[in-house]
Order: sequence, then C-alpha cells, then structure tokens
Amino acid sequence: MSTTTPTPTGPLTKRPSTLKAASLPRWSPLAVAAGSAAVAIGIGAGAGLHSHIQWGLIAAILFIVGSYALAVTVEGTRQARDRLATSLVWVMFLLAVVPLASLIYETVQRGIKVFDVYFLTHSMGVLSDDETGGGIYHALIGTLQQVLLASVIAVPIGLLTAIYLVEYGRGKLSKVITFFVDVMTGIPSIVAGLFVLSFWILILGFGYSGWAGAMALAILMMPVIVRSTEEMLKLVPNELREASLALGVPKWRTILKVVLPTAIGGITTGVMLSVARIAGETAPVLLLVWVNPLINTNPFDGSQASLPLYVYQQYAAGTDASYDRAWAAALALIAFIMILNLAARGVARWKAPKTGR
Repeated sequence: MSTTTPTPTGPLTKRPSTLKAASLPRWSPLAVAAGSAAVAIGIGAGAGLHSHIQWGLIAAILFIVGSYALAVTVEGTRQARDRLATSLVWVMFLLAVVPLASLIYETVQRGIKVFDVYFLTHSMGVLSDDETGGGIYHALIGTLQQVLLASVIAVPIGLLTAIYLVEYGRGKLSKVITFFVDVMTGIPSIVAGLFVLSFWILILGFGYSGWAGAMALAILMMPVIVRSTEEMLKLVPNELREASLALGVPKWRTILKVVLPTAIGGITTGVMLSVARIAGETAPVLLLVWVNPLINTNPFDGSQASLPLYVYQQYAAGTDASYDRAWAAALALIAFIMILNLAARGVARWKAPKTGR
C-alpha cells in the first residue's frame, strides 16, 4: 500500500530570509557625531586645551574611529569600510567649510560697523588714514574699471585660444601654446606686474594708470580662462559636432551654434573664477596703479585706487578707524565676487540649451 504526499493547494508561506545582515539606524551617524563632540569637549576641558580648533580635531578623530568601530561590530567589515570612507568625506568637507564660514562670519561681524550708504558713496578725499569717516567709492570705481578692462582683454583671447586648441590645433603650434599656457598658470602676480611695469612704464614711458594694472590682471586671467574653456569644450559630445557637420553646416557655425551653447555654463563659470582671482590681487595694482585717495573715473590717465589695495593701506595704518574701514572694504569685495558669481549662474541657466521631452 503506497502513500502519496498531499500537494498543497493554497499559497506557500514565505519564510523570512536569514541572509540579511544587521544594519545601523539612519540616525546613528548623528548620534556618533554628538557623542564624539561631547567626549572631545570633556577631553579638551580636562586637558586644559583652550582652542576650539583642537576640540574640533579631537571630535573629528573620535567620529571616524567611533563610526568604524560601531559599523564593524554591527554590520561587518565590508560595510564598515564604506562607513569609514563616508566619514572621511564628511570630515574633509567640514574642514574645508568651517574656515570659510568663519572667515565670512568674522568679515561680516567686523565690517558691518561702518558698511553703509555713506561708506559706499564717499571717498577718502583729504582725510588721513587715522581719521574717522571716508569711504570706498574711489576704490570701488577703480576695481570695477580695472576688472572690466582686464576681462575685455583676456576673455576673447582666452576663448579663441581654447577653441583653437580643441577644435583646430593638431600640430606643433598647439603644443607650444599649451606649454606656455601651463607656464602662465603658475606665474606669481608680482611677475605679471613687473613685466607690464618694465615694458609699459619704463620702456614705453607711459604713466601709472588703471589701464596698466588691467593689462597685468589680464595676463593672470588668460590661462585660467583657456584651461577652463578647454575642459568644457572637451566635454561636448562629438556626436553633436558630427550631426551638425553631416547636415552640411560649416565648422565655424557648428562651433558657434552647437558647441559653445552646450558648454556655456562651464565657460561662464571659468570666466567668473578668473575674475574672482584678479579682483583680490594687490601686487600688480600696487606696482602699476599706485595709490589715489581721490576719485579718478579715467582709467587711462593717472593713478587709481582699488579695493584690495585700499584694504592693505587701511590695515597698515593701524588705527581703530582704519581697521573698521579695512574690514568693511573686505566685506564689499566679498559681496562683489558673490554678485558676479550669482550673475554668472543666471547667465549660464539662461543660455544653456533647453531639453524638452
């Protein structure tokens, strides 16, 4: 007599898998960070460490070690390595952001004392550096004109050079240009100032002016624009170029209508980075533009002022009033760079090619 095993007709019961490893809750990094900060404060206070930077470094080390040890205990070695890498990334990010945030906070806190409409619309005039009052109107005009002139010189040259290197350059000339661009990328700003000083002022006999400073600043801008534009143009897919050329469009028109609009966002960012670099340069301005406490709206005749040189001059005076003006001028310079970057992002979004579904 044979027996048959009945076949179940209903749905099978799914057994829970036993292969799923344990994992830490999502709030565990915050808990480890809070615990690390508390332990670091205790260690710093007990050891008599008065610097908050030392406390922060101790907390960062404890956070990395604690995250790794907790992950090894609960999740295993493989997941612990991933958490270790994530912890290192967060710590490096904070090490980069904290000094920047501290700098901005300190500048705003000290510069807001005299930063008002009067400060922005008046020059130093006949005031000495140890007297109260005065403003940055003359330095603001000088910086705007010098940066604008330098951009007018450097941006077209840098863009055309990058277009040649990416789209046309294949021979020895492109290698020579690439070599000199690499060399110019690392030259100190004082070297560019000395070059323009020796050629424009000492040899040709022209005087100190905002135009002379703009030429030195343009030398510093060019390699940054060339390098950033070159990298952005290389990111444009070759399929776009090939499709345009296949339709019979000339190469120059393909570059103008297809390649450049596609890379306009990165190109604009590179230009703004170069502007941000030269806006804070002091050495070329000190050599070529000189110092002028009065308003000079003609950059081609006579000395001018600039914001970086104004900050240096006021801080060197060593009085409370000059310190306040120096911090306020530094705040104005930061605001100037921030406005330029916001404008660049707006232009990049406006000019970027629209993709529809």
